[in-house]
Amino acid sequence: MKKLKRSGRLVDMTNFLLQHPHELISLGYFTERYDSAKSSVSEDLTIIKEIFETQGVGALRTVAGASGGVRYVPKVEKSTAELFVGGLCEKLENKERLLPGGYLYMMDILGRPRTMNEVGKMFASVFADRQIDAIVTVAMKGIPLGHAIGTYLDVPVSIVRRDHRVTEGSTVSINYVSGSSRRIQTMSLARRSLPEGSNVLVVDDFMKAGGTVSGMIELLQEFRANVAGIGVLVEAEGAGERLVDDYVSIARVEEVNEKTKNIRVVPGNFLTKLEKERSR
Repeated sequence: MKKLKRSGRLVDMTNFLLQHPHELISLGYFTERYDSAKSSVSEDLTIIKEIFETQGVGALRTVAGASGGVRYVPKVEKSTAELFVGGLCEKLENKERLLPGGYLYMMDILGRPRTMNEVGKMFASVFADRQIDAIVTVAMKGIPLGHAIGTYLDVPVSIVRRDHRVTEGSTVSINYVSGSSRRIQTMSLARRSLPEGSNVLVVDDFMKAGGTVSGMIELLQEFRANVAGIGVLVEAEGAGERLVDDYVSIARVEEVNEKTKNIRVVPGNFLTKLEKERSR
């Protein structure tokens, strides 16, 4: 890279950090990249840190020592999250989304990259200070959500399936009871997709009683994995006995009237969880 002025360095360094969340970058890397002294790089990082914090972009955390460096941790401001959650709830209340059984059509939301990026950053923000090695979600609708969060946490995503794929090699399978229908179903996870003892964030796009999430947790026990957190895009209230207690949700469906097609959606517990995480 050619020698840059400070203004150019700041722009390029900011872009690099935004593209590498949660990755520890050594100061030596930046000094070589810009052919600049460590003191100049440190001053640049101080400027970026102040901007990130004042604009609610995230935090820059410094790790001291010979193997240290700087790490960008994505964050969202409460006011920004409130606006996003409010807009999402409004979209979900559209009566045209209503499906048989009280489910809501959500593929247009899950299939919109910009929306998923916002959701991914929100979940990454609330789980930023937990040690997470991987994300586990269920195919198919949980995949875009899982990858969005994984991008901001810089961790791989493992996909739980309800059918075996020969291209995944040997798998671990369990039978579990669906929380809403109380039917026995099967889910499996490729043995190579998740190292034993991993700290896992479990993710689901829609949760009623929590049978799918509970099943994933049970499946993870076969990998001796630790559940570091549970993230749910939309939860449904009044689905009977909840099989999962400690989770973070973006939105909550409070009422679905299939006769009148009335849908009422309110913010989930995300904003409350965000405040608790930041007060630690």
